[in-house]
Amino acid sequence: PIGMLRLILFRHGKAVPHENGPDFERGLTHRGVQNSAQMATDLQNSGVLPDYALVSSARRTLETWEAMRSQFPDTNVKITRDLYLAPSDAVFEAIHEIRSEDRTALIIGHNPALHDLALKLVGFGDRYALARLKDHLPTAGLVVLDFDVDAWTEISARSGRLDRFLTPDNSD
Repeated sequence: PIGMLRLILFRHGKAVPHENGPDFERGLTHRGVQNSAQMATDLQNSGVLPDYALVSSARRTLETWEAMRSQFPDTNVKITRDLYLAPSDAVFEAIHEIRSEDRTALIIGHNPALHDLALKLVGFGDRYALARLKDHLPTAGLVVLDFDVDAWTEISARSGRLDRFLTPDNSD
């Protein structure tokens, strides 16, 4: 029987402006925290629960995960500097390294990598969501992709089904 893997690409919540210090140290705004928590609740309410989360070690991505974490108490987390400012190909490689036991994986990272990767992986699915996604992946925006494969190493370009593309009500 064919398995299914589910990938959630989540762009960090709204961060404080660049002039507030080094980019890596930029934290979330109050709205960024609220939006991240709301998106986690939306996922949890629809039964989308990550087995594994790969989180960039930048402050804004860590704070995004902190805002989401209470909804996902059983999720195994790996925090890595490798996702910070990584090109989409590097994120794609990181996905290939996820263990097969982890059927649903969450990646909390940055644009442009996540937006580029989402567009690279979508092969079919919700075309209205895809039209919106082509335009923009805002802060606290998330993309859920399903793959009819048994192992993460089998994921390839345009092999994903776009299940949903969610953004906070006040996204920019």
